Amino acid sequence: MKRRLLFISLLITAIVGTSIFTAFEANAKKKKRTPITLGPNPFITHMFTADPSAHVWKDGRLYVYPSQDLNLPRGWDMDNYHVFSTDDMVNWKDHGEILNSSQVPWGRPEGGCMWAPDCAYKDGTYYFYFPHPSETDIHCSWKVGIATSKHPAKDFKVQGYLKGIDDPCGMIDPCVFIDDDGQAYLYHGGCGRIIGAKMKDNMMELAEKPRNMEGLVDFHEGSWVHKRNGIYYLMYSDNVPHPEGNRLVYATSTNPLGPWTYQGVILEATGSGTSHGSIVEYKGEWFLFYHNSDLSGGKHEFRSICVDKLYYNPDGTIQPVKQTKGTPKK
Repeated sequence: MKRRLLFISLLITAIVGTSIFTAFEANAKKKKRTPITLGPNPFITHMFTADPSAHVWKDGRLYVYPSQDLNLPRGWDMDNYHVFSTDDMVNWKDHGEILNSSQVPWGRPEGGCMWAPDCAYKDGTYYFYFPHPSETDIHCSWKVGIATSKHPAKDFKVQGYLKGIDDPCGMIDPCVFIDDDGQAYLYHGGCGRIIGAKMKDNMMELAEKPRNMEGLVDFHEGSWVHKRNGIYYLMYSDNVPHPEGNRLVYATSTNPLGPWTYQGVILEATGSGTSHGSIVEYKGEWFLFYHNSDLSGGKHEFRSICVDKLYYNPDGTIQPVKQTKGTPKK
């Protein structure tokens, strides 16, 4: 009997020891993860792209949803949304066009004006949000269009537009953030003002009247919201008239709808006049997506999307990102 008990004891010890070793080995491998090496900027060079909205979906790939510059000097000739994805941050796949203005039944008769979009995923459906005017005079006819698909980069169908926004004048650049509890929030703004609101579970309606985002300094357009370690971050383009264009700045809060506390600059002006970006975590590292006009030589400010690594300080503030151009980086 004693021998049997001794054998069982040794067996349990061996099993526990193996489990501990396996866990230790797994953690060691995790800690030794090789840093991601990025390719040259801009990373999409066969067409002009801007306003990158980056997301990591359930298939493990990172997807970017940008706008496309077709004839920027006209100011509104942006159309034909494409989607790009990667699994290594170097090699990018162009999934082709997913939507254009001719597919928007309520849209502007002349087309164009498919400006900075965003995408969200919930309960098996991808929701693509895009700003588009409904009248020839674009300034006060902006709407947030919604297209849905069961796939992240194809088969999107326009379902209508978001109701409940009282004053559409100059309101562009929708951003949709889904919190850890599944609650979705819409952020929407341009011309120096921004609103935010909870969304209904159907992701196509607002659950409350939009409210102004309080505490932001010099908001211009291009909002992006993400969360890290319990802190909400709202990045946006400022209004400061720098020679090279707007900067990307940010504010923080303990609540997804603020009030917000201004924190400073994330990215200095890129030379493209405008600035618009997104922040996402991928394979244990954080990245800032943005655009510049290097590919077009800056002559007409045709823009192209770029990416650089982003780092946080111990207190949760963000270190200013240094733009890299044309060469690989770690």
